[in-house]
Amino acid sequence: MTRQRALTYIHIAAVLFGLTGVFGELIQASAAVITLGRAAFAVVALGIFARMRRKPLLGALTPAQLFVLVVAGVLLAAHWVTFFISVKVGGIAIATLGFASFPAFITLFEGLIFRERVRLAEWLLLGLVTAGLMLVTPSFDLANQGTIGLAWGLLSGLSFALLALSNRRSASGMDPMQVACWQNVVVALVMVPFAIGQLPALPALDWFWLALLGVFCTGLSHFLFVSSLTRLNARSAGLVIALEPVYAIAFAWVLFSQQPTPRMLAGAALIVSAIVWSGLRKQTPATSASDQASKIQP
Repeated sequence: MTRQRALTYIHIAAVLFGLTGVFGELIQASAAVITLGRAAFAVVALGIFARMRRKPLLGALTPAQLFVLVVAGVLLAAHWVTFFISVKVGGIAIATLGFASFPAFITLFEGLIFRERVRLAEWLLLGLVTAGLMLVTPSFDLANQGTIGLAWGLLSGLSFALLALSNRRSASGMDPMQVACWQNVVVALVMVPFAIGQLPALPALDWFWLALLGVFCTGLSHFLFVSSLTRLNARSAGLVIALEPVYAIAFAWVLFSQQPTPRMLAGAALIVSAIVWSGLRKQTPATSASDQASKIQP
C-alpha cells in the first residue's frame, strides 16, 4: 500500500466516524436497539474484511485475554448507548463534542488511577477541553435538553476513555481486527436482553440504516483505519481522526439543519485543538496497534 492510499483510507474512515451520529438521528429505535444492531452488523463486516486480509478472527485466546475482551465489550456497549442517547436528546453536534472530551478523561485517569505523572502540557489539554465544553453547553440549567444531551455525551466520553485505557493496559499484542470483532460480539450479547423485545416492531428502513451503520461506520471504518496503520504512524492517523467532530457538525448542519451557534463553534475549535494536541504528543514505546485501534469511533 502506498502512503497516498493510506491517507485516503484514513480520511474516509474519519468521514465514516463522523456519520455515526447521523445514523443515530435517522434510526427511530432506542439506543439499545441501535447498539445491538450496530454490533451485530459490524461482526459480519469485520469477518468479511478479516477474510480479505487472510487473518483469522477466531484464534486461540487465553482466559486473561478473554476476560479483557469481555470487560472492554461492556465498556464499548456503555459508550455506544450513552452516545446514541446523547444524539437523541441533544443532537449530533452536542453528542459528538461531548464524546470528544475523552482525551481529558484519559489524562485524569492516568494521573489519578495509574499514578502516572501528568505533565503541564496535559493539564493545558484538560483546560482546553473544559473551556470548550463550557462554551458548547447551551445552558447550565439541567432542565435544558441540550445540557442533558451534553451530559450523556460526557458519559460517552468517560466510558470511551475507560475502554481506551483498558485496551492499552491489557490488549497489547493482540490483533486489532480480532479485538474489534470480539468486543462487538460482547456488545451484541450484552444488549440482547435490553433490545430483543423491540426488534419485531423495527421498521424495514431502520434495519437498512442499522446495516449501513454497522457495516460502513463500524466494520469498514475499522478496516480502513487498521489498514492505514501499515503505512502511517499512529500519530498521523490520529490527527486525521481528530476531524471527526468537524465532519459530524457539518453533516448535522446540512442534513438536519442543526445549525451550530458561534459559541458552539468556538467550543468545538477548542476541543478539536485539544484532540490534535493530544495526537501530537510523543507516543510511548509501549503503544501498540491494538491500543491505537481502540481509540477510534463513537
